[in-house]
Amino acid sequence: MQTASNTRLSEAARKQLIGIARASILHGLDHGEALLPAEQDYGDELRVERASFVTLDRFGMLRGCIGHLEAIMPLARDVAENAFSAAFRDPRFPPLSRDEYAELELHVSILTPPEAFSVSSESDLLAQLRPGVDGLILEDGHARGTFLPSVWESLPQPKEFLRHLKRKAGLSENYWSDSLKLYRYETESFTG
Repeated sequence: MQTASNTRLSEAARKQLIGIARASILHGLDHGEALLPAEQDYGDELRVERASFVTLDRFGMLRGCIGHLEAIMPLARDVAENAFSAAFRDPRFPPLSRDEYAELELHVSILTPPEAFSVSSESDLLAQLRPGVDGLILEDGHARGTFLPSVWESLPQPKEFLRHLKRKAGLSENYWSDSLKLYRYETESFTG
């Protein structure tokens, strides 16, 4: 089996992944579990181990977002599991109802492998961040949080982006430590 890569998906693979995500949510409504796609039903692009996030919006508002930061399974299965989890297991929302399904807009983000990077200070980090491009993982001890690159749309200033990410990770907005670990990644995102 191939492992995570930075290769962009074909348009056909993108459409298949949106279909898999929708089918997994429907399967969840009917059976209470994620749809597990059979590997032999998909081409090589969807058999490669890659990490994904699935974000659900309803009327332009977040309705669920779940994903993996590291590649742990074939992409088709990762998207199916994350779509189910975004619909039924995101702790910020009640499980999706059948009435909401038709109103959903799905966003699938395929992540590049996270790359560790070093900074000397918070101001160095802010200078290195690439708004609109970088997804960021922040870790310190048990505290961990990430923002996908799409979050730059609502938090376009690096300082605000970082402050909100620290809060998401359970840290104070002004927190800084030499033990902080930082990783960046990019995404290929599409909607359906």
